[in-house]
Amino acid sequence: MGTRVVFHIDFDYFYAQCEETRSPELKSKPVCVCVFSDRGGDSGAIATANYIARKYGVKSGIPIAFAKKRLAERKDAVFIPVDFDFYTKISEKAMEIIKEIADIFEYVGRDEAYLDITEKVDGSFEKANHLAQQIKNSIRDKIKLSCSIGISSNKLISKIASDFQKPDGLTTVPPEKIEVFLDQLKIRAIPGIGKKTEERFSEMNLETIQDLKKIDIFTLNKEFGRKIGAYIYNASRGIDNESVKKREAQIQYSKITTLKQDSKDYQFLSENIKELCKEVHGIVKKNNQMFKSVGIHFVQSDLSNKSKSRMLRNPTTNIEELEKTSDQLLKEALANQTIAIRRLGVKVSELSEIQGQSNITSYF
Repeated sequence: MGTRVVFHIDFDYFYAQCEETRSPELKSKPVCVCVFSDRGGDSGAIATANYIARKYGVKSGIPIAFAKKRLAERKDAVFIPVDFDFYTKISEKAMEIIKEIADIFEYVGRDEAYLDITEKVDGSFEKANHLAQQIKNSIRDKIKLSCSIGISSNKLISKIASDFQKPDGLTTVPPEKIEVFLDQLKIRAIPGIGKKTEERFSEMNLETIQDLKKIDIFTLNKEFGRKIGAYIYNASRGIDNESVKKREAQIQYSKITTLKQDSKDYQFLSENIKELCKEVHGIVKKNNQMFKSVGIHFVQSDLSNKSKSRMLRNPTTNIEELEKTSDQLLKEALANQTIAIRRLGVKVSELSEIQGQSNITSYF
């Protein structure tokens, strides 16, 4: 098999950019898209921020109150509640454009996808570069969004490359340039390496990927375990054999709520679960679909996440089945729960269209 040609396409500050498409006056202002909690006021977190807001230290995940302090001098700063339905519609339009180009299309999320275009460009990175520019132009013309594209011979390098010249970037790294490209970068550029791992490498006086390559596989395995050690060793050398796999958008319906108080009390949580089930069921019913998987999701008081899900025997639309399964999952999750729960969610997935009366549980 010859050299693959892989794109990683990443939409810049996606939620905030979507808001700019429907309100162009926002482009000159710091824009923060927020997940407001049910507790009122500034309770909640930043989902994403545009690049103007980022210059003031505002980034995804920080509390809204912190973001407002950092933007105190900008009287024109805008804080907008998330509108996932709107962002999903824009994403679907963008993905349709991208999908048409690809030999193989792999959906990653609303704002991200991999494309294998090896056949489309006859293995030529020069042709790939021209094609990427055409994609960027098409998305800008039709949807008014900018995106960054990384091009290389594998998914790992393409992902790193798409982040290299953000926003609105286009970076091509043919196989013979991989080593030079990686060596200049900070270790944090490797996907999956977070703050703690970066700090550990810093203690070892390692700052760049070139520095990282001085560490042998045995030291990495001892420090991080065999699986992560092997990943870091290979990633620092640009090695990634994972192919682009055909994957369409994973559609699911979910509802999440911030509880009136942090709790791990079954009775209190069960009542909230029941309300969430009714809301999710309403969406399923409205969309004339059945589900085969049920899941619950916790955001704990330390902001860590926990989830459990279960596959049902048959697709259903039955609300009692949804409530019963969610409640069972809740009981199981609480069996060894030590941390109070702050936010609680219910989701259904493995969706299918209702075609006549499919099974005995599909009546509402």
